[in-house]
Amino acid sequence: MNEPEQNIPDHRKIGQEMDLFTFSEHVGSGLPLFTPKGTVIRKQLENFLWSILEPLGYEQVWIPHITKPGLYKTSGHWDKFKDDLFYVTGHADTEFVMKPMNCPHHTQIYASRLRSYRDLPMRYSENTTVYRDEQAGELLGLSRVRAITQDDGHIFCRPDQVSEELSRILKSIATFYSAFDFTLTARLSLRDPKTPEKYLGSDDVWNAAEKILEEAVIANGLPSPEKAEGEAAFYGPKIDFTATDSLGRSWQLATAQLDFNVPNRFELEYTAEDGSKQRPVMIHRAILGSYERFIGVLLEHTNGHLPVWLAPVQVAVLPITEDVNDYAQEVAQALKQAGARVFVDVRDERIGKKIHASKEQRIPIAIILGKKEMADKTVSLKSESITEETTSVADAVEKIQTLLNPNV
Repeated sequence: MNEPEQNIPDHRKIGQEMDLFTFSEHVGSGLPLFTPKGTVIRKQLENFLWSILEPLGYEQVWIPHITKPGLYKTSGHWDKFKDDLFYVTGHADTEFVMKPMNCPHHTQIYASRLRSYRDLPMRYSENTTVYRDEQAGELLGLSRVRAITQDDGHIFCRPDQVSEELSRILKSIATFYSAFDFTLTARLSLRDPKTPEKYLGSDDVWNAAEKILEEAVIANGLPSPEKAEGEAAFYGPKIDFTATDSLGRSWQLATAQLDFNVPNRFELEYTAEDGSKQRPVMIHRAILGSYERFIGVLLEHTNGHLPVWLAPVQVAVLPITEDVNDYAQEVAQALKQAGARVFVDVRDERIGKKIHASKEQRIPIAIILGKKEMADKTVSLKSESITEETTSVADAVEKIQTLLNPNV
């Protein structure tokens, strides 16, 4: 396993200290297991994403994790991914593969019914895991895994709707990343004109798609994007967003991809206003990309000091002596009723050790309770954003409640 540079935060060490995820030789390398605390982070990210996507008209879908190989042969993915697949054989000797991506499955939901121009756009969203047989030497914590959970979305729309849909995607990306203090830079990932055989579709289709993406970036007020030839998907060009973290490192995370080719290969159709049969345009989009990779990047970006709304435990209630334990439970209950995730440390340990443990676990808010606080029905409140102060329980709950939701 690759070792991190000295003094640079390493998400593997942070994850262990915060008890977020683990790996097991019994399960296999590259297959992370998320603990209850780590799963809180995943669910909070998923909920935040859905709060952005639902008002934009997305609908959630669900697909199985295996498929017959023919799906990828039709889509064009087979030649590119056949060596990276996990193969599965059932009792009837029917060969299946674990899905390495979701778009071909989603085309089949679209194709299950006749579609009219009035039905479009159709926006499918799914948080689901794909599987790729990465080389063991390339696996690295959450950064490179074999089970990759994507916030995947596919939009099927008419050609005249493409610009508006791209604008919606770019705005949703900006909204999401505004909650994390990343600097985002857009890049146009284009095909390599010297090797057209690596890509599906004609020159005319590619030229039109690349022009549409560039115009969308500029129309949404983003700086003229860098162009990266050879970085396109084999089925279409894309806008890739790189996020610069607190250490000055760049990570490719969000993406929006324009695809005229896969709808053609599956012969997807809709009935136009004049009664003719037309091909929809397919837009692939991911906002955080891979949950595993994003969480790893975010842990290193923040050194584990997550925003309060995302922290698996938001408040540590720390009684100084055993006499205060019952009062600590009362305070914790008031916080839980307000929606906070609370841990009460009733161990028979010195308060200094309890404070150290809460800091190591990166719990963003600490409430310290002694006999004086119990007698006065107050709390001693301390956090990175709240100067240490003694206040009433009601005031503490009110202050903490303002930090429980993403502030975007």
